[in-house]
Amino acid sequence: MSKFMTMARQFRDDENGAAMVEYTVLLGIITVAVIATVILVGTWVSGQWTTLNSTLTTATAA
Repeated sequence: MSKFMTMARQFRDDENGAAMVEYTVLLGIITVAVIATVILVGTWVSGQWTTLNSTLTTATAA
């Protein structure tokens, strides 16, 4: 039991664990931001492509 308490105290006092959690949260936030950006840019590009296609189709039909 003494060994367990010693390990628990070392874990509590270790600042590397807290830093790892902070970096993990930061990585998660960055990942969500990148995914949202890719989705938004993809939607915008799709709209631009559709507009261009419609314009070219209309211009060639006339």
